[in-house]
Amino acid sequence: MQKHEMKTWGKSIKAENSWTLFKVISEFVEGFESLNEIGPCVSVFGSARTKPNHPFYQLAVEIGKQLTEAGYGVITGGGPGIMEAGNKGASLAGGKSVGLNIELDFEQGSNPFIDRDKSLDFRYFFVRKVMFVKYAQAFVVLPGGMGTMDELFEVLTLVQTKKIDRVPIILVGSEFWSGLKSWIKTIMLEEAHNISPKDLDLLPIVDEPKEVIDLINAFYERREDGLIPNYTL
Repeated sequence: MQKHEMKTWGKSIKAENSWTLFKVISEFVEGFESLNEIGPCVSVFGSARTKPNHPFYQLAVEIGKQLTEAGYGVITGGGPGIMEAGNKGASLAGGKSVGLNIELDFEQGSNPFIDRDKSLDFRYFFVRKVMFVKYAQAFVVLPGGMGTMDELFEVLTLVQTKKIDRVPIILVGSEFWSGLKSWIKTIMLEEAHNISPKDLDLLPIVDEPKEVIDLINAFYERREDGLIPNYTL
């Protein structure tokens, strides 16, 4: 590459980076302004591929309903599958239904059960993750794929490293999650010594919506400062 071509290339990259920075900041500003007054919420994670006739879809609808009845809003990734089910449950119960949509080529747009004023679109996964975590007082994780695992372990890492205060992280579906927790215990903990025994306490596994609500309520009954956003982010 010639010297003048190198200079042109460098200027082009610098301009592109500056423009990207402005787009990132605008997404943060929109998210903060839209959600600052949202009130206590629970983020629900799970597969976008789960069909409405699947038991896990129906379970997520019921969890969304019961979360709303317990006084919590529901935050999802805004797409189909488990995300749609969580929003549907909240909507059916008349609660706050938030969708944090991400631009993806291979998935359809936002689901129809998100409140019109609480549907946000994101280009960047990392900005979207901040919104999931900052405005949730608990996390409910149903069966999913790579994206669900990414979201789960992101939250676990933030709690483990004390970047956010400890909050309930609840896995729903013992048949799906028990193998993973067993692997974490036998390999990560006992064989490799890569985590502490107390880290296993971060991952309760339940099967019923009532168990989800009971765990969240019990956690905040013991906590002196009650329900607050994760301001440490």
